[in-house]
Amino acid sequence: MCGLAGWCDKKADLSEKLKILEKMGETLVRRGPDESGLYISEDKTAALVHRRLTVIDPVGGKQPMSFENAHTKYTLAYNGELYNTEDIRADLLKLGHQFEGHSDTEVLLHAYIEWEERCTEHFNGIFAFAVLVESGERRTVFMARDRLGVKPFFYYLYDGGIIFGSEIKTLLSNPLVPAICDKDGIREIFLLGPARTPGKTPFKGIYELLPAEQAVFSDGILTKSFYWSLEAKEHTENYEQTVEHTRFLLKDAITRQLVSDVPLCTFLSGGLDSSIISKIASDKYKSEGMQLNTWSVDYIDNEKYFKPDLFQPNSDNYYINICSEAIGSKHHYVTLHNHNLEPALEEATKARDLPGMGDVDSSLLLFCREVKNEFTVAVSGECADELFGGYPWYFNEEILYNNTFPWSDSLDLRLSVLGDGVIDGCKDYVREQYMKTCLRAPLDDGESRRESRMREMFKLNLDWFMACLLDLGVKIL
Repeated sequence: MCGLAGWCDKKADLSEKLKILEKMGETLVRRGPDESGLYISEDKTAALVHRRLTVIDPVGGKQPMSFENAHTKYTLAYNGELYNTEDIRADLLKLGHQFEGHSDTEVLLHAYIEWEERCTEHFNGIFAFAVLVESGERRTVFMARDRLGVKPFFYYLYDGGIIFGSEIKTLLSNPLVPAICDKDGIREIFLLGPARTPGKTPFKGIYELLPAEQAVFSDGILTKSFYWSLEAKEHTENYEQTVEHTRFLLKDAITRQLVSDVPLCTFLSGGLDSSIISKIASDKYKSEGMQLNTWSVDYIDNEKYFKPDLFQPNSDNYYINICSEAIGSKHHYVTLHNHNLEPALEEATKARDLPGMGDVDSSLLLFCREVKNEFTVAVSGECADELFGGYPWYFNEEILYNNTFPWSDSLDLRLSVLGDGVIDGCKDYVREQYMKTCLRAPLDDGESRRESRMREMFKLNLDWFMACLLDLGVKIL
């Protein structure tokens, strides 16, 4: 996990704003503790900041990274990982490009130089990046976010300028960005939180690039577009073909994410998603003469007080031990006391920049802090439930057809916190966001009511529930 920030203002001399730029970078230290970098354009009107967590090519992946071609200079600040780095590198080598290292950063920069705005169509990965292009008197910035919005990219527009970064606090550290939570902001926190309306934040004027969205900032104007979107298509494979195709896609996706020049482990909860990931990772490690390390979190007296529910019908430990023994991993438990969760809430909220999911946030923060003592990279099965229908509302008919957000079907408790007259139109606001999402769901002609509703449910989960969990993961891990 790395962090980036940027500032463009055609009227300002940003070389005189070094303290502000340094402050923006300091907000990203948690994301990138290993290295820092700063680049200011030749005409002083644009700046890129980077904080790095070193995972691949420690020497050749330093950022911001620049490359000069003819009369144009390209400078990149990038957060993420390309899983098809070597495929793209091979294509670019055939087109005459040369590389000094083996980082995906260098490959991404050259991909932009070659394909410009269409470079994102070639990427298989998770990313948020900005490329500053200096050509004569012209300065433009190209920005993009990955297809599912794993990596964050926030921005604030003002007359003649733009400020952007990986975290909300990064923008707020710039005095040009006011910390104003207006009526819609309060609605976002109290009515929809911990999720957010796609592209919005509770702070007035601070927005986020949507998943699969890219933008160009030039001459004070931001122009946005999408390079990818979900489509509804008929499933034509039989059962056996579906199983084999799914197996291939899963194994390919997991294997591509195991590339690292630093120690890597997996999180193991004993569920299907983390168990499959850990099994594939363990097989790969064994083939290379290594043993996979797996990690789990537990709580003091958990077995004594555990109560099953729809979301977690069984305690994790029994299945964790079965899986770890079966795949031959070296397993580690981090045992937390419930008394430690409440004190960690404030730090977890600061890491997320917003009110979050209570003890889920604080426990993940404490768990990852222990893992980080030994490992830099962890692969988890987070968000598999959104993609593979693992929540009760996918199969419980009563919840499936409930015409609202399935994880928050009542506003009564939320409204009781606010009191009368604090904000009006609460139910209408929630209803509007819900309906907008359902209308964005790709539907196929001739489908049954259940099939159409399932597509709406997947869209609700991808845009809201999964986005919330990704917010948690990329901020706290």
